[in-house]
Amino acid sequence: MRLMAADHRTPLIDRLPAVRGRLTADAPLAGVTWFRVGGPAEVMFRPADRDDLLAFLQAKPAEVPITVLGVASNVLIRDGGLPGVTLRLGRGFADIVPEGSDVLCGAAALDLNVATAARIAGIAGLEFLSGVPGTIGGAVRMNAGAYGKETKDVLLWAEAADPQGKVHRLTNADLAFAYRHSALPEDWICLGARLAGTPGDPTAIEARMKGIQSQRADSQPIRSRTGGSTFKNPPGHKAWQLIDAAGCRGLTLGGAMVSEKHCNFLINTGNATAADLENLGEEVRRRVKQHSGIELEWEIKRLGVPASPGGAA
Repeated sequence: MRLMAADHRTPLIDRLPAVRGRLTADAPLAGVTWFRVGGPAEVMFRPADRDDLLAFLQAKPAEVPITVLGVASNVLIRDGGLPGVTLRLGRGFADIVPEGSDVLCGAAALDLNVATAARIAGIAGLEFLSGVPGTIGGAVRMNAGAYGKETKDVLLWAEAADPQGKVHRLTNADLAFAYRHSALPEDWICLGARLAGTPGDPTAIEARMKGIQSQRADSQPIRSRTGGSTFKNPPGHKAWQLIDAAGCRGLTLGGAMVSEKHCNFLINTGNATAADLENLGEEVRRRVKQHSGIELEWEIKRLGVPASPGGAA
């Protein structure tokens, strides 16, 4: 893939500053997404640590876009791939440090690992994170939540880098959280956050976490090639109920299917393309609108460009 800007004949990777981490051209992405679909990244950047990332932001060409990719649990990458730089934060951004009844965590820390570290430290109130299949950076970005609690209920502050590599500390109020939304600017990169819990008994915390994980396994197709919830719940409604009432449970298009276990989940049955999944989602939206008059809004983030007409990225 060579998604070069029109006025540049030089491959993007050759126009980027030197880093201590790793830059990779034409990096495959399908294997890292939960759906197992999508084209490659024009360039993948895995920074060694925070300083490496900030130096890169300060030195890269201003017109080069950056897309942050966590564990890609709620992401659909289109078949033509992601132009620009795809950023994946690794070990240098995954620290989890309990402090009193709070937890300091890097943006790449898995939500489940944060909940587990809190349990071990006797910190209650973060159990819901064990039911969120993502990272803290994603949780801050979209106010992730599950089982009656959201990120806004526990976040004290988050740190983020702007496009020029300057670090900002944002309070809960600064982030103006709403349902599956925060005011974090689209082109800022979350670096980490401080979450507040309360003192608790590790045994009781573990029991609550096991209950959440059991409930999730019983109600969601977690063993399938799927993403998170496909559509947001409209005010006063459950998306899955609207989808079911519109007759979409089990609906298929190419290799994509609406889950029969939980119909707010799309599934790659084995040979789906990103286009199959996105087009099936749009057909579900059309049928729900026709049946109930309610327009579903995508919760899954659809990123990148479609495949070219010839099929090559």
